[in-house]
Amino acid sequence: MGAAGLRIGNASRYAAALLAAPALLGGCGRADAPQAENAATPAPSATADAAVVRPQGPERLVLAFGDSLYAGYGVGRGLSLPDRVQKRLWAAGINATVVNAGVSGDITAAGRQRLGFALDNLPRKPDLVMLGLGGNDVLRQISPAETRANLDAMLAELKKRQIPVMLTGMRAPPNLGPDFVARFDPIWPDLAKRYDAGLYPFILDGVIGTPALMQADHVHPTAEGIAKIADRMAPMVAGQLQDAKR
Repeated sequence: MGAAGLRIGNASRYAAALLAAPALLGGCGRADAPQAENAATPAPSATADAAVVRPQGPERLVLAFGDSLYAGYGVGRGLSLPDRVQKRLWAAGINATVVNAGVSGDITAAGRQRLGFALDNLPRKPDLVMLGLGGNDVLRQISPAETRANLDAMLAELKKRQIPVMLTGMRAPPNLGPDFVARFDPIWPDLAKRYDAGLYPFILDGVIGTPALMQADHVHPTAEGIAKIADRMAPMVAGQLQDAKR
């Protein structure tokens, strides 16, 4: 599946998950989210991740600020997306610490409220912020204008603090109608261009619609799905960290 959109089969599964939004929102908002069945036995890539050793060199600090897709909903400890990106950066020789500030159930409005607190409680200004919010906005069918305004405000705050950003985008399923999709999907590329931010267009690209890579809710990736996302995302993070050094 290309980053530009969803295949028809994948889109139908995503749309079906959106129809179950009330149940999903109940699960995503719990701090004590249940572990997925697949979390009991780590994915094959988890063993390889465990063998990676932190390299020497100047430490790079990354804040992963998002929702359940960052928090690691339904997977075991150490298997979240920030964990997996960190291990891939280590494997590439980058001494990075990726701080997981993912909160399950967060909408962009909640992220906007807590961003300053998260930044102020880091040991120092981060070299990069991975910003991944918007999935719960689409589940709740919040106005795309509100989603855009909240992300815009967060990017403005990060720009004011002179912190580079990589946006991880979201897409609306087609069952919400062409008008909603037309207003929602361009938010991330538009803001990335406006703020000169990095952009990973769709966080679930490459895993959505593949049953083995998605949990039973069809919204959250399995541990193996997260590993595949990290494989694709980590080189972009590494590139932005390299740019930030210049």
